[in-house]
Amino acid sequence: MSTYWSILEKMPGSKLRLTKLDDEIYEHFRRDFPEYDAARTLDEEKMKSKQGKEMWRNFMMQYEKKVDDYNFGTMLRSNPKFEYGEKETIFAMRMQFYAIEIARNRQGLNDWIYEKAKSSDSDPKS
Repeated sequence: MSTYWSILEKMPGSKLRLTKLDDEIYEHFRRDFPEYDAARTLDEEKMKSKQGKEMWRNFMMQYEKKVDDYNFGTMLRSNPKFEYGEKETIFAMRMQFYAIEIARNRQGLNDWIYEKAKSSDSDPKS
C-alpha cells in the first residue's frame, strides 16, 4: 500500500495504469457492479455478504489465468478521500483492489494525492 501511495504522489491517478488489463477490468467491473459509486465509502458488509462474495468470486475468477496473484489479500482504502489508516482500510482481494482503484483513478478521485504531494514539495523549507 505504501508503494501504491508513493506512485499516486508522483503522478495523478487519472494518468496511471495499474495493469495492462485496466480497460478490460474497468469495463467488466462497471458491467458487473453498475451500482458502484467510486466516490462513496465502500460498504464492507455488502461486499462480504453471501451475495457480495458470490458476485466478487464470479468477477475475480475471470482473471485467474490473466492476473498474477489475482486472489491474494491486500489493503484497500474504504474511501478515496482518505489516506491509508487503521480505520480507513479494509482487507480485500487483489482483483477487488484493482477494480476499485482503477475506477477511482478513471474518475480522477485519487488526483488529490498528487496535488497534495506537489504542493508540499513546493512549500519553502524552514
